[in-house]
Amino acid sequence: MKIHLSFVLWILMAVVVAGQAKPHRKTKTNNQPNADIKSDCAGSHMTLTLDEVLAVGNQLDIEATNGSEHILLTPGLAAKCGYSMESDPWGNTRIYTSLMGCYVDNIDDTFFNIGLRLKMYSDGTSDVVTRDVTKTCSYSAWASQEIVCDRNYMEISKDLGQRDASPHTKGHAGNIKDDLTNNAMLNVNDAAYGIWKMTFYTPEPTVMMLDEVHEAGYGAMTSPNRLVVRSPYNTTQTYSEDVAGVPMEVVKVGTYFTTPQGLRIVDLMAACPTGGVTVYDGTISWNIPRYITPLLTGRVKILEMHMGINGKRLDKAQMASRGYTLSSTDYHLVIELPIGSPDGYFKSHAPDYQYHLSYTVEPMLELLWIAKDTQSDTRYKVLFPITTPLMRWYPDIADETIPEEGVFKVKFGTLLHDVNLVNITFSTGVRSAAECNAKGFLQEQKYSNGSKVYLLQVPFSDDVVLKQNPEPLLTAYFLPLTYGFMVMPEETPFSYSLAVDASLNDVVLPSVFGTCDDATFFITVKYGSQGRNFETMLGTQMLTPELGRVYGQTENGTHLSLSLPYTSLDVAFELFDTSSVKARLDVLLWEPINNWSLSEFSLACNFPLTTTKCYSNGTMTALSVKVESVPNLVPHQLTLRDKSCKPYFSDDRFAHFSFNVNACGTSRVFFGNYLLYENDISLDDSAKAYTSPVEPDFRHTVSCYYLVNDMATLEFDNKPLVNIPSAEIGTGQLMVEMRLALDESYELFYQAQDYPVQKYLRQPAYFEVALLHSANPQLELILDNCWATLQEERTSLPRWDIIVDGCENLEDRYITTFHPVVSDQRVVVPSLFKRFSVKVFSFVKDKEVLQDEMYVHCDAVICDLNAGNGVCSQCRGSTGVRQPVAAKGQRVQRSTT
Repeated sequence: MKIHLSFVLWILMAVVVAGQAKPHRKTKTNNQPNADIKSDCAGSHMTLTLDEVLAVGNQLDIEATNGSEHILLTPGLAAKCGYSMESDPWGNTRIYTSLMGCYVDNIDDTFFNIGLRLKMYSDGTSDVVTRDVTKTCSYSAWASQEIVCDRNYMEISKDLGQRDASPHTKGHAGNIKDDLTNNAMLNVNDAAYGIWKMTFYTPEPTVMMLDEVHEAGYGAMTSPNRLVVRSPYNTTQTYSEDVAGVPMEVVKVGTYFTTPQGLRIVDLMAACPTGGVTVYDGTISWNIPRYITPLLTGRVKILEMHMGINGKRLDKAQMASRGYTLSSTDYHLVIELPIGSPDGYFKSHAPDYQYHLSYTVEPMLELLWIAKDTQSDTRYKVLFPITTPLMRWYPDIADETIPEEGVFKVKFGTLLHDVNLVNITFSTGVRSAAECNAKGFLQEQKYSNGSKVYLLQVPFSDDVVLKQNPEPLLTAYFLPLTYGFMVMPEETPFSYSLAVDASLNDVVLPSVFGTCDDATFFITVKYGSQGRNFETMLGTQMLTPELGRVYGQTENGTHLSLSLPYTSLDVAFELFDTSSVKARLDVLLWEPINNWSLSEFSLACNFPLTTTKCYSNGTMTALSVKVESVPNLVPHQLTLRDKSCKPYFSDDRFAHFSFNVNACGTSRVFFGNYLLYENDISLDDSAKAYTSPVEPDFRHTVSCYYLVNDMATLEFDNKPLVNIPSAEIGTGQLMVEMRLALDESYELFYQAQDYPVQKYLRQPAYFEVALLHSANPQLELILDNCWATLQEERTSLPRWDIIVDGCENLEDRYITTFHPVVSDQRVVVPSLFKRFSVKVFSFVKDKEVLQDEMYVHCDAVICDLNAGNGVCSQCRGSTGVRQPVAAKGQRVQRSTT
């Protein structure tokens, strides 16, 4: 069953007609005109309508005016006396009064004066607002018999001007005869005129005197021309009967009353439908038997047939405009009403925490028929409130989000007036409607008919919104939420869960840029819109906190900066010549969860580097560099043309050669006044077997040229020497200094106040030893032996050798590394400097790691390069190992922290 919510929505407001005792309150009589109370005469009823302004928030008592008295109409008295009431959810209240009701001033069954007093008790106050209403109705179109099926009672009235000759009376002739015989002793002249007693047939007869009838809740009275009997529904003296498939409640009663002419008996009967309603595909169908057999025993002719709403007739145009139909079949009269017509109202319900609606409307059917045998007419009127079964209702969800605006906009509704939003549950927790309002999330939009929708606006940036990146530049935003509602006034809860999502290409990726100076790469990484959500690769190595400290990493909330010496292992050498090397640094930013490449950056710069030096004594030095194009090259496998001439120092990236121009296969060629010496650095045949076949051959040509024929003018003055100079052997001091550098660039050093320097196990310590106050290129500083002790005294034990006979200690698991020295602004003569690094270790005694301070000592040798006998080279031993002269202590290394 599908229902379209495109109609008036009402919520229920309970208006009570009851006789409970009220606390004493101050009574105010409102003498203002009753503009908010309307009264209408509709056939045999008077209708009083109260505007919602009066009823909402109040409790209402109704009193009937009887002369100077005011009688409170309790539910039982209202059904007995011909009063009923209906209240819609907006608080609009309708009070129906039968013109034949109690306390109505009846003037010859033609004019009727009705008085009611309305008392409204406002919650939370002690004041009572009282309104007195009077109305005069004129009605003379009485049928011989009138039957009214009201909301809470059945009413039968019969004209007393006609003799009762109904088939029903004849059918009970035996009973009537017996009653007359039993009452033969009644002296009519002594009895008061009026109703004497009544016999109810259910179907067995039950006789009650008039006082007993009233005490049982029935109403019985006579007017100037009519006899009136009222019966509430579901009493002991009523019964149910199925008529053409429609359940009906029936009351049959024989009434005895006295007149000046004598004792008279009148049979009365009413039959009112209690069912016959079906609901299908948005339409209410109400079926009433075409021939109500309990009321009819002969043939009748229907003279009039009317349909109405709320006790008022509708004409054909009004019915057509509302979509109402009144039709007949062989067995039924059928009224059809669309669910949602403006004459009814909806009510919210929440069984099992699910939102449901019911629809209530009150159609009226009015018939006038005439019995063909007696020609007596009967008016039959039914006021029949209909409430549909509960219908599951799904409010509309309108996602009005425009992703570019960065705000979720969700419209939820339509909901009835009797529903309140209590809270909303987000991914981060529950927030009340007031909190959502204060945060600017929530707006309630009300329509003139009382219905409402809720507009939720949540920025993408709020913490209740979930975010993820399915693609590098795309952000998916997800807002799950649950609305918590309450149906009033029952305070029954229900909830609705939903989720909305949006995608936006709003990701700004991180970027990299950089510059170079003569020795260093300066790299800056600018964070994107998602902050530090990436990893950084430098060359083939991931940037770790330890590596970041080596490269002087600094960062703030938006940038990361690094400075890398061009000699760093993360830098690739592309090519080199006699005066410079072209180095390249590759930087990759990648997202580790999805393994996305966010940014790639390469910076290539030329750095000054003297790779060949020519000395006047006929000595050449050459520096060969491992380039990227030959990745498998091992520098220590390089040789000169004479394969026995190998590097005097090498590491993973450099090979240093020093040789005489007349040795190692050096060729010479004359060019005019110049003599060119040339040699090649390359891999020997055995080393080539370890390189890839696709790698190019490595060949580095080095050369020096000397001026052979030159003319110079020399002026001298020949004077006899007074003292002939002579050379004598003397003594003097050479100052050698050892310092600890901050990193492998050897640009910054620890100062005296920094010692002792704290280092982690296996962290490199970079040492530099230099000959001070000398710029003689013919000298070279050689490290003979270096060792570590726990005491400041150089001869103390335990001791561990670091350099032995100018070579690495091959007994060490982590061998000492020598670093090349090139000339720069600080280093004028590289041969006067030596650099090496050692991974930090600790001593062990009795299997216990000692955490004391450690001292490093070195013995240095100063060599004359003019000697030319090969003694002055850093590693001159055949094996590079010699036995220590003193017992050594154990040392251990850790993969530290």
